[in-house]
Amino acid sequence: MSVGRLSTLAFFVSTLPAFADVPDVVTDIPPVHGLVSRVMQGVGEPVLLLDKGASPHDYALRPSNAAALQDAELVIWTGEGLAPWLADTIGSVAPNALSLPLANLEQTVRLPFREGATFEAHDHDHGHEHEDGHEDEDHHDDEHAHDDEHGHDDHDEDHAHDDHDEDSVHDDHAHEGDDPHMWLDPENGKIWLSAIADALSKQDPEHADLYAANATAGQAEIDEASARIAAKLAPLSDLHFIVFHDAYHYFEARFGVEAVGAISMSDASTPSPKRITEVRDTVDAMDVTCALSEPQFNAKLIDTVLGDHVAARAVIDPLGAHLDNGPEFYIELLDHIAEAFVSCQ
Repeated sequence: MSVGRLSTLAFFVSTLPAFADVPDVVTDIPPVHGLVSRVMQGVGEPVLLLDKGASPHDYALRPSNAAALQDAELVIWTGEGLAPWLADTIGSVAPNALSLPLANLEQTVRLPFREGATFEAHDHDHGHEHEDGHEDEDHHDDEHAHDDEHGHDDHDEDHAHDDHDEDSVHDDHAHEGDDPHMWLDPENGKIWLSAIADALSKQDPEHADLYAANATAGQAEIDEASARIAAKLAPLSDLHFIVFHDAYHYFEARFGVEAVGAISMSDASTPSPKRITEVRDTVDAMDVTCALSEPQFNAKLIDTVLGDHVAARAVIDPLGAHLDNGPEFYIELLDHIAEAFVSCQ
């Protein structure tokens, strides 16, 4: 090979991203993977731990999943409220990895579980002050910050039930603590981008400026998406709709479109006959005009609840299983959910 060609090849290789120097990052669900991908854009790519379309509430790792986690230097995940099994798994499979449960960040906007199968729209105060700073450095340096600050100790017990009879205590009373679907509030997406950039910068100081710039750009993209979605959903403030499972509280509250009921609880557990009856009664009483189903779950339950009641239907997915992974994922997910609501008009 000529000297000229060697020089050209050397120049080409030198301009490639230095992936080999980037920490091995593992994420739990596609929305978090999308946020981390946005921060790592131009530097490297994170690994998605859960299979696309899988429920994070109760997931059994495959060998390939466990191998990826074992190699991780940084695990960025939602938190124990969504995946109570993952804390112990990280501790046993990746004991040397830095763990960042995003739900534990002090600035994260939190909403409590909604009570019962049906619920009235509530006025949620989102006027939180989100400081530019993020979790203190001591928290990020804690390799396993899995403290249960919000009463999730009971989640496993609540989730691991087989009795769905009419008198099910699980079905009549909401879980204690916070609704774990926090990524569906775009303000949390912005907060998490900064925390992700901070954690990555500590692992990889060489690319700290790029991580910070990507996080800032991602936050601006979320602001643009939020403004766009708010304009689309403004006419739908009086929409009466039900959802398959109570996963959209954060999105609903942020944009002022609140469901009147959910067939399944926030953990997507099988609803009892009593709960189905309550939602069916609400469909008639509230003149529900739309039902939002999910691709992962049995759509026949929607038929059971609606009966002869005429209502529009739309498919919605809080995890965006049909979307391509990558830096654009989170914005596309927000738009997907907004379009599902718009299609219910």
